[in-house]
Amino acid sequence: MKVIAFNGSPRKNGNTFHALEIALEEIGEEGIEGEMVQMGSQEIKGCTACGACGKNKDERCILEGDEVNHWIQMIKSAEGIIIGSPTYFGDMSAQTKAFIDRVGFVSRSNGLLRRKVGAAVAVNRRAGSLTAFDNINHFFLISEMIVPGASYWNVGTAHKPGDMQLDAEGISTMRSLGRNMAWLIKKLY
Repeated sequence: MKVIAFNGSPRKNGNTFHALEIALEEIGEEGIEGEMVQMGSQEIKGCTACGACGKNKDERCILEGDEVNHWIQMIKSAEGIIIGSPTYFGDMSAQTKAFIDRVGFVSRSNGLLRRKVGAAVAVNRRAGSLTAFDNINHFFLISEMIVPGASYWNVGTAHKPGDMQLDAEGISTMRSLGRNMAWLIKKLY
């Protein structure tokens, strides 16, 4: 069993990375393999609404030149995914949104996410993370995924690099999320 965490932050080792890392550590403690994908530091093309994924039904986006098709195949082989994003102007990063749009259309055309486990993580400086968290969860729910809860909403508060490690409640929430996600995956699979 495997969970892939997609980090939508352009900062490779930033606070979103650390929040996801905490959840993945708990998942690993439960005997489930975890992998982090640093997608936010890469250029991800936005969806062009061409409809080719719906016509072709080949589990691919027609756009080339980025890693989205590779990530779709990674998702196909995993039982769970976590999408983490920093909060920019009250919502997810542009990279996270482009990822969700393209993966979403391909997966809906091919049924790739149905009944997989999905969890959203958002990190903010002061506010706005609930909107990012909610919008990522909208993606999971419309994709017919199963979303586990945690001891609080899956958000962290951090401003400067490394601040996530100072957010005691955020750390506790990420640990709870990891344990609950692992428990759910074991029950389903």
